[in-house]
Amino acid sequence: MTPMRNVNDPTALGCRFKSALRSNSVLLGGLVHEYLRPSLVKMYKQAGFDFIFIENEHTTFLGPEFSDFVQCARDNGLPVISKVGQVDRAEVTRVLDSGVAAIQLPRTESRPQLEALLDLMKFSPQGSRAGAPMLGNVDYVPPEDDRDWLKKANQSTSLVAHIESVAGFENAEEIVSTPNLDAVYVGPYDSSIAMGVPGHYDHPRLKKAMHHVLTCGYHH
Repeated sequence: MTPMRNVNDPTALGCRFKSALRSNSVLLGGLVHEYLRPSLVKMYKQAGFDFIFIENEHTTFLGPEFSDFVQCARDNGLPVISKVGQVDRAEVTRVLDSGVAAIQLPRTESRPQLEALLDLMKFSPQGSRAGAPMLGNVDYVPPEDDRDWLKKANQSTSLVAHIESVAGFENAEEIVSTPNLDAVYVGPYDSSIAMGVPGHYDHPRLKKAMHHVLTCGYHH
């Protein structure tokens, strides 16, 4: 029997998304939590969203529902960003091997945190990611050229910092300037708690902190 050949590049979706993140384009994403169904992918696709964001910190997805949902999103041309609860090799590996295009790290507070996560997200020589080229990350079709796939896979995974604590705001400059960081998100609710003004998103203290992160981004 002739082995299946992957006629499509499984890293193309992630590469396009990384390019879009770095192009200063306005991208709109649909949030998903508690409910992972193909119908959501279809609705978000029809609504014109550019990506899907899975809230994978405050909610728990069990069984195959996570990878099934990611595959449906990929099949519909929607890249997926997923949170990971912490910098953990097993968790990062499972999320990436399901086929997500980007990982977002809640409570990002330092560059070393991001560097540790990048190490788990990238294959050698850039990192120490474990290889499993037979799952959703390759659309279940093993690559013909492993060296080429490893290189493209490194280029197709994006990292999003998530600033929402006092330490994160204090270290915003070093966080934003981390090499190979693709985007920065500021969590408004936890940031308001950290600033001592819970729920007051227009409070000058919170607005000043968020503006500082934005200014750091412009500088880099």
